[in-house]
Amino acid sequence: MPSDGGKLRINQFLARAGLASRRAAEALIREGHVTLNGQTITDLATTVTPGKDFVKVDGRGIRLPDRGAYFALYKPKEVVSTLEDPEGRPCLKAFLPPGAPGLFPVGRLDYHSEGLLLLMNDGELSNRLLHPRYKVLKTYQVKVKGDPSQEMLDRLRRGILLEGRRTLPVTIRKIPSRETRHTWLKVEMTEGRKNQLREMFFRIEHPVIKLKRLAMGPVSLGALSPGESRPLARDEVEALKAAAGLSGAVGAGDAQARKGGRAKGPPRRTRNREKEGLR
Repeated sequence: MPSDGGKLRINQFLARAGLASRRAAEALIREGHVTLNGQTITDLATTVTPGKDFVKVDGRGIRLPDRGAYFALYKPKEVVSTLEDPEGRPCLKAFLPPGAPGLFPVGRLDYHSEGLLLLMNDGELSNRLLHPRYKVLKTYQVKVKGDPSQEMLDRLRRGILLEGRRTLPVTIRKIPSRETRHTWLKVEMTEGRKNQLREMFFRIEHPVIKLKRLAMGPVSLGALSPGESRPLARDEVEALKAAAGLSGAVGAGDAQARKGGRAKGPPRRTRNREKEGLR
């Protein structure tokens, strides 16, 4: 698979190798089951350079998957965007495609939001997709309370101060809707701070009621239904890499597609609600 773009914490390395969740990996490390370059380690802060360091668990060599695996998932509402949750809330683990070890989510959607999440085992691509330096566009459909004026939306378009830093410019346009009390918007942005969209609209006193991510770069949610996933096609992976300033061969994502590795059955077709107006 492509270079992971640097060092990984040992528990992260074990999780991406598909051996265990990060928390389970931490237990293995603390109990002395893990060696790095022949030395037993118990420090969770230990880092690994993939392709250079040698990691073993109970004497068995561990390495990252040889090929990249890339999937699109429709994260349902009221699901945590992590592979496990100490509070016991529903998390992504229940929606992982079978037969693709080491997958992790690219960024997050908050508990109450839904829509596209990319899953992959390619750390370098993931880091670039999330870093604002590479300006990978993220597209959202947002329902906000009331009807914000153009002046208010222009404030958000230009950027506002959040926690001492100005947000990057965003594109916002209203979507025709039958709503009378609330407004549907399409938002395109290259940033992804925690709860950024909710914070932005809260600042102009039009809080978010619903939030769905429609696309990340060239990959769109398409006809997926909540909880469904699909392997990315070769051209989608190549387009993602191009958007992030990377190039290289596509790995197991299209191999999964050739095998029919779609999780939870084929996605149902949905109407283009933006064209016909939103309810």
